[in-house]
Formats: sequence, C-alpha cells, structure tokens
Amino acid sequence: MVLLSFDIEEFDMPFEYKGDISFEEQLSISRKGLQNILELLKKYGAKATFFSTVVFAENNKDLIKQLLEEGHELASHTWFHSKFEIEDLKKSRERLMELFNTEITGLRMPRMMKVDEKEVEKAGYSYNSSVNPTFLPGRYNNLKVSRTYFKESDVLQIPASVSPNFRIPLFWLSFHNFPLSFYKKLAKDVLKKDNYLNIYFHPWEFAEIKDGKFKLPGFATKNSGKEMIERFDQFLFWLKNSGCQFGTFQEFQKNISS
Repeated sequence: MVLLSFDIEEFDMPFEYKGDISFEEQLSISRKGLQNILELLKKYGAKATFFSTVVFAENNKDLIKQLLEEGHELASHTWFHSKFEIEDLKKSRERLMELFNTEITGLRMPRMMKVDEKEVEKAGYSYNSSVNPTFLPGRYNNLKVSRTYFKESDVLQIPASVSPNFRIPLFWLSFHNFPLSFYKKLAKDVLKKDNYLNIYFHPWEFAEIKDGKFKLPGFATKNSGKEMIERFDQFLFWLKNSGCQFGTFQEFQKNISS
C-alpha cells in the first residue's frame, strides 16, 4: 500500500531563512498548492491523508470539505505551524472534529518535532507519523528508531519511509532533488521490503515559491511549482501502472490490525 500524505499548513518556511512573507501569502500559496494536489489525486483515483493545522483548516473550510468528500482522510498537524504547546494536541484534534464532523485519529507534528507519546495518547490519537528514521544534519538523528511501524504505549508509530540500505529518506526534499529514476528505485525497494510506502509532501511545493523575498535555498525550491506538478504526475502514473494500491493511514491501520 502507498501512503501518500500532505502536511497542509500556513507556508511559514521563509521565516527559517529570514525571508519575508505575509500571513495572507502563506495561506494563498498553500491553498493554490492544495488545489493542484487534489486535481492530481482525482486524476489517478489515489487516496491520501492530509495533516492539517487548525489555522489552515479554519481559513480553507471549502477545500477541507472537498478532500473529505473525495474520500481522503483528515488528521492533525496541531494548531499552528510556527509554535506549539502541549495543549494543542487535544485542542487541535477536537477543533478539527468540530469543524468537519469527521473522526481525527492521526497526528503529525510540525517539522517532525519530538513529542511525549503519553501526551499523544491522552489527547486521543491512535497513530502518530512524526518520525523520519534517518540522519539529517541539523534536523534528525533517528538511526536507532525502527524503519517500519511499531507500537509505543497504545499509539501506533508510522515512521516516514527510508530505504532498506543506508536509510536514505524518501521525504519531499529527496523527491525534489534526486533524479526521478533514482527516487522510483528507492520507492520500489521500500515497497518490496516493507509492503508499504509512507511519503509526505506539502501544498506549497505545488505552487510558485521562487520569489526572491522568501530567501529560500535552491534545494527547497528545485522542481517546485509547475515542475513539481509534472514530476508528481509522472510518479503517480508510474505507481498506478506498477499496480500499487493507495490508502489512507486509517485504512492502513485497520489492515495491519486485522
């Protein structure tokens, strides 16, 4: 099973690089990207999970309702993308359920931040996908974490996929910067070894983000916008033609527990 997921949030990445962006631009860029994503998923009949901040969801209710109507899953990306308090775990879950009348069972922390799993369980989540089990200087050092899903307390941990050899991450930056043929090979290796693939992206990757005032590094903007739409289209076509099945995290959780 292929687990496609998207962290839908206010586009605050420019702040990491001392760039300039208004709140309105943060929302409009992510909104446009999400519209492009939904079109691609509909084209291939692919289901996905969307981890949304409350801030993004409250400002884009129509798109959240659309993705739910089209069979996708909504999960929590906490309340804000730029700041976090432990109370946001429960508050965000309850607010998303209140707004959209859907059961919220999954969590992904902004920027894959570490979080107390006891607090995750107390907040009512049954799964958490907030670990990239690899080493990335200045960001992650999770080489001792299981590559594949595991239980911690009563919460199912579903790490992002990394290659069986050398733990090469298949997250969004790899998709942008690796040759697509090499990324496909890594994805094929993971599917063969693990029987599932868990990869994540963001709406702003599917929008125009090369404005100089954002001050984003080239590795973040490479193959973004129209290039990303074309690249992702090719990738979905390849997965579909390879006979892959797409599923939400909730469906995956049910499959492995049955």
